[in-house]
Amino acid sequence: MLLSLYKHAYGIYNKVYHTISLMAGCQQITILSRYIKQVKIWIDADACPVVIKEILFRAAERTHTELTLVANQYIRTPSSKFISSIQVEKGFDIADNEIVTRCSAGDLIITSDIPLADQVITKGCLALSPRGDLYTADNIKSRLNMRDFMDTLRSSGVDTGGPPAICAADKQKFANALDQWLQSKPK
Repeated sequence: MLLSLYKHAYGIYNKVYHTISLMAGCQQITILSRYIKQVKIWIDADACPVVIKEILFRAAERTHTELTLVANQYIRTPSSKFISSIQVEKGFDIADNEIVTRCSAGDLIITSDIPLADQVITKGCLALSPRGDLYTADNIKSRLNMRDFMDTLRSSGVDTGGPPAICAADKQKFANALDQWLQSKPK
């Protein structure tokens, strides 16, 4: 499923690649660099668990994939040419808006924020929760409805509790989904 969503988001680049391959012959590599962008990973870093960030840091280094953390506070990152961070002003959805503005089709967004996931999916990005759940065009609306329902309950004074802590199974599910995306991205 992840692979098919990714291929759909990059369909235009694949068409350009095949057209250029046929027309350009040995000039192919020079021309391709202008048309095929490198995909990036964006992290909604304010609420992303440290263990998930560490998985992402290792994956970015291993695969030479650009990774950017966006938060409204300072986020420590390892020294790497592939890893950067953006600190935005404090405020409601400012980090989310920064991610939406900067991401582009095919990028992977790590977030547990369902409205943010909905916005980036609309732009042709993929959204993955820190628990390894892939948000898709098929499931995002039902997740938004459930989120809104729970928000209404909380506003009415009902204690809905919070999500459980990240467990080993969640980390493994996330790592597997990330690896699948990394293997499917253009080289």
